[in-house]
Amino acid sequence: MAEIAELKKIATQVRRDILRQVHGCASGHPGGSLGCADFFTALYFEIMDHDPSFNMKAAGEDVFFLSNGHISPVWYSTLARAGYFPIAELATFRKLNSRVQGHPATHEGLPGIRVASGSLGQGLSVAIGMAIAKKLDGDDKLVFALTGDGELQEGQIWEAVMFAPHNKIDNLIVTVDLNGRQIDGDTKDVLSLGDIEGKWRTFGWEVLNIQDGNDMEEIVKVLHQAKSMSGQGKPIVILMRTEMGYPIDFMVGTHKWHGAAPNDAQLENALGQLEETLGDY
Repeated sequence: MAEIAELKKIATQVRRDILRQVHGCASGHPGGSLGCADFFTALYFEIMDHDPSFNMKAAGEDVFFLSNGHISPVWYSTLARAGYFPIAELATFRKLNSRVQGHPATHEGLPGIRVASGSLGQGLSVAIGMAIAKKLDGDDKLVFALTGDGELQEGQIWEAVMFAPHNKIDNLIVTVDLNGRQIDGDTKDVLSLGDIEGKWRTFGWEVLNIQDGNDMEEIVKVLHQAKSMSGQGKPIVILMRTEMGYPIDFMVGTHKWHGAAPNDAQLENALGQLEETLGDY
């Protein structure tokens, strides 16, 4: 098991990578990426059994799908730091002919990416498909997926939420990033999600909660718990409460950094709040 302190160091460097990627092309989505840095670090450096040498089928290994693909900077940084591709390639984020596109895509052949995402609502369906394929292949590894809370306003999500328990897709662990914000404002104002926990339970899912999705120790504990509950006839969902923009003081508490890049002064300010732990690219 990785030490919590080491995971925190990785997550801090991932956050520096996120800010520098988005600043470098003056576009992108830093808010949700920063909020999910701890989750991605825990997933790739502690929880999943995965191979950076990468095969598209993911035979014999756990696999992850990012449904809310606009938070690609956090995924790219995590993949690079985990050895999937050179860290220096992060400098090409959203640049012409780069493999590190604004939304994850397969055309450029970036290791770690198995499906294009960013058209919200589709990732859970893809994850279910992979989970079914693993069952058919006799592969006992798990499928993980992340969705955004605003993304739950998409109808396709709820078709998938009904399908998985009906078909006993119990090798699937879905996490919902409940940061309470989306591009146009707070989710409660744009389209309220209501009793989100009650909805998932009613559809037949095992539901776990991460009360502080920026607390590495809690994230690791609940993800391990979820793994221990797999294979028991039900899919599992983790409702993870994060803070968009965390921990940058001028980015938290607002939806405005959902899709805005920091200028030079803001970047300097933000990086000053994050220790360089593994070395910048």
